[in-house]
Amino acid sequence: QVQLVESGGGLVQPGGSLRLSCAASRIRLSTLLMAWYRQAPGNQRELVAQITGTGNTDYGDSVKGRFTISRDNAKNTVYLQMNSLKPEDTAAYYCNTIWRSLPWGQGTQVTVSS
Repeated sequence: QVQLVESGGGLVQPGGSLRLSCAASRIRLSTLLMAWYRQAPGNQRELVAQITGTGNTDYGDSVKGRFTISRDNAKNTVYLQMNSLKPEDTAAYYCNTIWRSLPWGQGTQVTVSS
């Protein structure tokens, strides 16, 4: 069964940084157009960053210039480097394809608070 496992979340002060990881099993991510999503309580799940198999990236306006998505195909892992975090970045973060075609993982909670 395909499985996505997100990790790296935590509690961080405003202005801080975190690096999230998304590891996959039973599927090769290297050719897939992957994305990071986030969902805050009461909100819909939104796409924040995406990356093609060749490394081209795109970002939501709210995270542009602060977040960086990357991938290590040898490790079958996708990353999200988050800098200059703001309280409004607080959410559960998930990875999936841009079509949301894989089973969702459990996500990793990011809380930005002083």
